[in-house]
Amino acid sequence: MSQLIMELLNGIMHLGYWGVALALAIEVIPSELVLAYGGFMVSLGRLQFSLVVIAATCGMLIAQLILYWIGSFGGRPFLDKYGKYFLIHKRHLDLLSERWFQKYGAGVVFFARFVPVLRQAISIPAGIAKMPLKTFLLFTILATTVSWAILFVFLGEKLGQNWGTIHQVAAPYVDTIAAVIVGLFVIYLAVKYIRSRRLKP
Repeated sequence: MSQLIMELLNGIMHLGYWGVALALAIEVIPSELVLAYGGFMVSLGRLQFSLVVIAATCGMLIAQLILYWIGSFGGRPFLDKYGKYFLIHKRHLDLLSERWFQKYGAGVVFFARFVPVLRQAISIPAGIAKMPLKTFLLFTILATTVSWAILFVFLGEKLGQNWGTIHQVAAPYVDTIAAVIVGLFVIYLAVKYIRSRRLKP
């Protein structure tokens, strides 16, 4: 772990739960490290598990809402011009996010949260398509809380001083979750296909 990251993490944790939320909203440090370190703080008794999860979920939700609003109010022309400043490239919107969203519907917002490349980018086409905000919030909260917050805070707490090994320790859990999500996504696609067939004259 680099000295810079450690200094940033220590600074974040001095702010308590607000620091966790802020760190995940701007994500200067990878979210897995912030969450694992938050879990480590839980193991020391400095923070409470449930409140760290809530703060983390709020932080990640803020980040996704910003992208949603950029898509909703700025639209595609804004993103084509300024997307690079948000680390969102045209190919992400063309080849991944927009096509997935248009083809598979709102449910893809939930499933895309488990895919590294799509996890951030999917919020933008959701905004462009004017996906209902309540639905967007529901799917985003469910995915970010289950896939990231609870898992990584829990593992960070159990690892204690060894929280820095989070990537290696979390890999089997992440792979299992990914397998489950793939299975659920296949079922989701099958249901949509059957419904579309029934609607055809």
